[in-house]
Parts: sequence; C-alpha cells; structure tokens
Amino acid sequence: MIAARMIVLIFGYILGLFPTGRLVGRSRHTDLTKEGSGNTGMTNSIRVMGWKPGITVFLGDCLKAVIAMLIVWLVCRRIFPESVNLLRLYAAAGVILGHDFPVYAKFKGGKGIASSVGSIISFDWRMIPICTAAFFIAVIPTGFMSIGSLMILSGFFVQTVVFGQLGLIHNVPVNLLPELYIVAGVITGLAFFRHKENLKRLAHGEENKFAPKKKKVPEEADSRNKE
Repeated sequence: MIAARMIVLIFGYILGLFPTGRLVGRSRHTDLTKEGSGNTGMTNSIRVMGWKPGITVFLGDCLKAVIAMLIVWLVCRRIFPESVNLLRLYAAAGVILGHDFPVYAKFKGGKGIASSVGSIISFDWRMIPICTAAFFIAVIPTGFMSIGSLMILSGFFVQTVVFGQLGLIHNVPVNLLPELYIVAGVITGLAFFRHKENLKRLAHGEENKFAPKKKKVPEEADSRNKE
C-alpha cells in the first residue's frame, strides 16, 4: 500500500506537468509568465487574454485532476477496493504539486486552484454546492478571486472531515480516515501557501480586484464616444 501511494502520487505529478496555460497563451502569441501577474492559471489568463482562453485554461487544468483520479480508480478499484478513494486523493495531490511546482520551469508554476476544483468534483460531487456558494459569497462582495479560491479549498477540507466522521465517504476504512484528512489538509494548505503573496497584499490593502481583459474599442468609435 505504501508503494501504491507513491506510485499514484508520482503519476499525478506527471499529469500535473501538462502546461495548459502556456499552450493556450502560445496559441494566442502570449507568454503568460511575462504578462499580468506572471501566473499561468485561469485568473491571469482571463485578465490578459479574455474569458474564452481563460475558461479553456481552467477546464484544461481541472481535467488534469479528473483524468488522474479516474485512471487511479479504474486501476485500483479491484486491487485496493477499500482504500481506492484515499489513493485517488493522493493522485489529486500529485497533480496539484505538478501544476504548482513543475520541474521544467524550475518548480515555479501556478496556484493549483483549477486542478483542486477538478479534484473536488472527481472526489465527491456532493461537496460542489457548498464550495460553489462559499466562492461566490466571498467574491461577489469583495471582488477578490484569491479569497474565493481559498474559500473553495476551505469548504473542501471541512466537508471532507465532516463526511468522513459521518461515514459518508466510501472505500476508505475508518483507520485510514485520519490519513485522508491529512492529504485533504495538504491540498488545502498548498492553496494557502501558493496564495501567500495575495494574502500579504490583502493585509496591506494592495490586492488587485478581479478585472477581465476589456475589448479594444476602435479608435473611430472611441472618438465618437468621447464627443
């Protein structure tokens, strides 16, 4: 079982290395690492390139976790039927680590929120309503995507513990629940760690509110609007 944990973690890390943001940016002649915040995730993609490319980046990063967890389930459900969900979460953690700390970019990657969302969706769809509500409750009044992102992961961690204690998480024996909570805690902790600069800016009132890229207005139309 220890070997299985390491294998799925490494497998997840390899899938997490897929550079969705870089590829989408390159297709639009944009280097996201040199634009906006320098991050290759959804938020910076929307700010720099607009909604469609940003959503594409989000879906690609989200799918990395979904695919990893699906493959682990297909392979391990018969070998480790009682602990397959724990292994799936290890795979999710690997994907997020690969996305956040890619070896090909000197371990400087994204913040892993889209991959974390994919992990939550794949792990237990029942967590989606509360995580979604937490996101919008945080973002709508403040405009800060960073707060909303951290609320999603906080909701995920709390629900994992609650569901586990209520016996609502299947394929994880009681003696492995503490380990499941630790892995969920690591995934949540990674989100907070990758947002440490955002949290510092929030503390100093310097965090940027979410603002998608505005469409360029033709010069003639712009001059008419000013008249």
